[in-house]
Amino acid sequence: MNTDIPTRFHLHMVSDATGETLVAISKAARVQYSQFRAVEHVHSLVRTRRELDRVLRDIEAMPGIVLYTLVNREHIDALEETCRRVNVPCVPALLPILQVLESYLGTPSTPSVGAQHALDADYFRRIEALNFSMMHDDGNLPPRLDDADIVLVGISRTSKTPTSIYLANRGFKTANVPLVRGIPLPPQLESVKRALVVGLIASADRIAQVRHNRVLEHFKSHVEDYVDRDAIAAEIAETKQICARHRWPIIDVTRRSIEETAAAILRLYDDREDPVLEA
Repeated sequence: MNTDIPTRFHLHMVSDATGETLVAISKAARVQYSQFRAVEHVHSLVRTRRELDRVLRDIEAMPGIVLYTLVNREHIDALEETCRRVNVPCVPALLPILQVLESYLGTPSTPSVGAQHALDADYFRRIEALNFSMMHDDGNLPPRLDDADIVLVGISRTSKTPTSIYLANRGFKTANVPLVRGIPLPPQLESVKRALVVGLIASADRIAQVRHNRVLEHFKSHVEDYVDRDAIAAEIAETKQICARHRWPIIDVTRRSIEETAAAILRLYDDREDPVLEA
């Protein structure tokens, strides 16, 4: 690596909406350059010339890469002119995708500020799913478990709750059930038909480490059994037996992020719903 190149740089993300799209795009790209650290400047809800002028002053004071998702043509021209003058790259993040869509569909896009955040049916579906998942976390099951789209089962510290919340944000009503040795499954879980039930496991070493850190924060009774690797291995084995008996798929989350675990679950969900696969 050229030692003359700074390892720290400014990254300006300019949006007339929340800026979430730009944050996600930049994060996906920046992980390919782990040796560099971006100083992020998220300029959201830039909808007036006064707001844009404030952004332009920040770019001049702290030059760096500029990504934008703007609709107003005058604002775009002013932003690009400032970047040319300061000699920094200015990238319309969605333009390549819009160009492909326009070419393939044979019609130009209809610019709309913050259209992806419209209060449509999909938005309310996600809110409903999030409320459902928060109400039915950690074994707090509804009377009819088939009201859920997905049910996650697993022993303590297998990322059930964060995965449930992530899936809910994608619009899937998700409940989760802790598996505890010596305690029978809830009756609703034994009779579930519509909901997809997925078992989550991880390596005994990882669970032991996470549980140990948890114990340091919050004292638990039976600490020795809770963090004992052999006891954890027995819990994992019992999880596998339960899932095999009910023919529930299992996902090992040891080396998966929450997003990767959720993606694997949604593949299972889509495959089950695929009419070709059901035929």
